Amino acid sequence: MTLSTSEALADTEPVKLTGAAGAKGEPLGGQPPAGAKTSIKDFDYEVKYHRAFEAILWNMPAIAIYSFRRAAIDELGLKDNDIITYSRPATPKLEAITANSVTPYISAFTDLRKGPVVLELPAAGPDGSLYGQVVDAWQYTIADVGPSGLDKGKGGKILFTPPDFKGDVPAGYIHVPSPNYRVAFAFRSVPAAGKTAADAYQYAQRLRMYYLSDAANPPKQRFLDPIDMRYPTLPFYDERHFQDMHEIMSVEPVKEQDKVMMGMLTSLGIEKGKPFSPDDTAKRAMRQAAIDVWFYLQWWFDTEMVKRVFWPDRHYVSLMQTDTNKTFTFTYEDRIDVTERAAEYFWCTYMPKVETDTPANQYMMAMADKNGKLLEAGKLYKIDVPAQMPVKQFWALTVYDRATFSFIYSESNRTTLSTYDMNKMKKNSDGSVTLYVGPKAPAGLEANWIPTSGKRPLPAFRFYGATDEMNQKIFKMPDFELVS
Repeated sequence: MTLSTSEALADTEPVKLTGAAGAKGEPLGGQPPAGAKTSIKDFDYEVKYHRAFEAILWNMPAIAIYSFRRAAIDELGLKDNDIITYSRPATPKLEAITANSVTPYISAFTDLRKGPVVLELPAAGPDGSLYGQVVDAWQYTIADVGPSGLDKGKGGKILFTPPDFKGDVPAGYIHVPSPNYRVAFAFRSVPAAGKTAADAYQYAQRLRMYYLSDAANPPKQRFLDPIDMRYPTLPFYDERHFQDMHEIMSVEPVKEQDKVMMGMLTSLGIEKGKPFSPDDTAKRAMRQAAIDVWFYLQWWFDTEMVKRVFWPDRHYVSLMQTDTNKTFTFTYEDRIDVTERAAEYFWCTYMPKVETDTPANQYMMAMADKNGKLLEAGKLYKIDVPAQMPVKQFWALTVYDRATFSFIYSESNRTTLSTYDMNKMKKNSDGSVTLYVGPKAPAGLEANWIPTSGKRPLPAFRFYGATDEMNQKIFKMPDFELVS
């Protein structure tokens, strides 16, 4: 009977070395020190586990955006070039990483293997405007849209072409070549002054998306409103993570910088042009690696991310953690910073192409209370929101589940309080408002409360239309305080 490598190693005593590198009669180098023995009992499992662990960190941007596509097709019945338009701000049924729930979302997906795709954008004006990003399969932004984006708020037709495109670009299009075949976008429909969320929804209906081959007679645009549907876009942290990884790698071009990792993935049954075929050892290794990466990144946030405070004497960290080039690729001349990249895409999706020193919006994540203690599940916290916030548009406080970075389900499904809720809340005498985050509202202050349902909270303050006072750190947001 022939034993596998792992079985053979498990049943034998690890080899011990008696010679010493460089000793008399021994070459200098070429073997470990005298008396050394391996710590590995099962080389087959260990190799596959470590490759799986590193593959998840490497693949984090791609898996996060692919999960949106998979769920849209499998759960919502969406097809390429259909457009998701939320009729109202999202509820916890949108299970997505640090999504907003103040303005309605718009999203769509396409596959450039079928040819170039046209995206028609409406112009910004008194009826509304768009803000958001178009990303490729690695979730790198290839086009910002809206007043600060590629179209400068003037609207127009963007033409996305595939990586192997050799044709001519027709006149009248804004050309955006994509380095990958699958493309996705997420926009916010921002209500104009005096307009409502319903108006923003109607404004979003002006979008069109279709293949260039249909440009002479575009098909009727199909819109889908999933406001009452569960849209589970979160990546899986078990063996299913690698099924999705195989689906991504089976479609997209392999960049030179990724060839080493692609070679390692073959040991896990992931090989371009071949079916997904992990053996039993790989399946065990992949499952455990996915679990361990989740715990590792949670630990990393508690020990490393917490140090990156926006104000030195506060406990807020910007959601937008860029590389040193102020972009989100984490690619340098001599390396790719895999861990930093994985961490950013672990808690954020759809980043701008470049983060300026004066961004239009700021997103501040409360990592700890005023005493520097990490926020905990089951505790009630409060925060005083000043009467004058440094925003041109509005502010919003959204509370996420720290485990998933997604909205928290509750009886009310309230996830956010914002400028638009001020008329319902109890205010302080100076015009400020005290907000509460926790499992139960203080008596008489239900309108000032966001429920946590026993989850560890991650509160996020959004400053829409951030002023110079905010961007230059003149303004300082008070920290959360423990109530009980």
